[in-house]
Amino acid sequence: MAHDEGMTTSTTSALLRAVCAGFLLLTASACGSAPTQDDAPPAPGNAGLLAQIQAEVGSAACDSTQQCQTIAIGAKACGGPERYLAWSSKGNDGKKLKALAQAHAEASRKQQQADGMMSTCSIVTDPGATCQAGRCVLQKSGMGGSSAM
Repeated sequence: MAHDEGMTTSTTSALLRAVCAGFLLLTASACGSAPTQDDAPPAPGNAGLLAQIQAEVGSAACDSTQQCQTIAIGAKACGGPERYLAWSSKGNDGKKLKALAQAHAEASRKQQQADGMMSTCSIVTDPGATCQAGRCVLQKSGMGGSSAM
């Protein structure tokens, strides 16, 4: 009978270790596969603000790179923007655009809190903007730049 108790204890111990290992694995994978704001469709209020932002940016016409700026758009649950947009200061001082971008980021943060959203916590860096073919565009990653925020 003592032999059976030792075998049960050994089996229980092994089972407990397997359950703990499975739990840790599940917990780790849940953190890695949490939904991101990038994957989620924009909230209805955010879609309207984003449309206003895009209308304010317009064609982002430029004569030189000095007229090209970037602005942070949205907000990730861990902090920082979702992405950047290029815009031109050629015929725009950016005041309305900055106000719209701030309102959009705040609406994104509130929606994320309400929905319990998580993100990958990856950092989105400002790529900078340049004038190409008379239009401000984001620079390719790694070229750097400055933000107009």
